[in-house]
Amino acid sequence: MGLFSNEPETSAHLEQSAKSHNGSPQAALPSTPAQKIVAPAGSSAAGYLDHGTKISGKLRFDGPARIDGTIDGEVDGKEITIGESAVVTAQIRADSIVVCGKVKGEITATQKIEIHPTAKIVGNITTPKLIIHEGAIFEGQCSMGQESDRDRKVRAVS
Repeated sequence: MGLFSNEPETSAHLEQSAKSHNGSPQAALPSTPAQKIVAPAGSSAAGYLDHGTKISGKLRFDGPARIDGTIDGEVDGKEITIGESAVVTAQIRADSIVVCGKVKGEITATQKIEIHPTAKIVGNITTPKLIIHEGAIFEGQCSMGQESDRDRKVRAVS
């Protein structure tokens, strides 16, 4: 599997591209490794779990990641985006989290959480910065303790 290993992966698209636009066959192209799987347009995610992907367990992303599949377990990373088609039942921890799909579980961000209109969150969230767009559904408690801790420190120094 080319996605999770360094082994080259061949692609069926090469055979299709061996025909010209009018349908007549051309010389076959040499077999080359397939292109990397790329996240949807407008996404800068290095890790991408597409719709139809089902994972149960612990996930750790070192770079930006987009999830459009079904996850059950724990998700850790730096920048996590939960896509519109995603169904996530997990504890999510990251620096920055954007939710566009369905999440059930605790969400913790060290920088910010953004909840888009298509999102539905059932669970508690903890973040210093929270953005909730009109139409988003959020059922749970929100703690923004880190920011208030910073305010207390500023007042103590004054």
